[in-house]
Amino acid sequence: MYPEDLKYTKTHEWVKIEGDKAKVGISYYAQEQLNDIVYVELPEVGSEFKKGEEFGVVESVKSSSDVYMPLSGKVIATNDAVVDQPELLNEDPYKNWLIEIEVINPAEADELMDVEAYKKHVEEEENKH
Repeated sequence: MYPEDLKYTKTHEWVKIEGDKAKVGISYYAQEQLNDIVYVELPEVGSEFKKGEEFGVVESVKSSSDVYMPLSGKVIATNDAVVDQPELLNEDPYKNWLIEIEVINPAEADELMDVEAYKKHVEEEENKH
């Protein structure tokens, strides 16, 4: 449910860092909370964002959720497949990434959660509801 080779944020994004690039998506928990995803809005390639800034929107039948940058970076690719078929995020939120970025400040990755910390965070969130 939560791949161990990824890093996670408190706002339920995942990051797969590969050298100076990283793919970003939403976690299983995020897609489960949204339920039937019907719309995805992604930024233009070439856009730059700081860590924590909103870069897109994922909407479901019941709600809309902003998606935040886990690391400062420049968007070098967007996954058009999820824009055309948003339900792919419900099918496999890890295979179906949202954006790929060129990482500007690699040290920020140290602030992300590993899978164990993220599982604890999800448990705490679930206990609030």
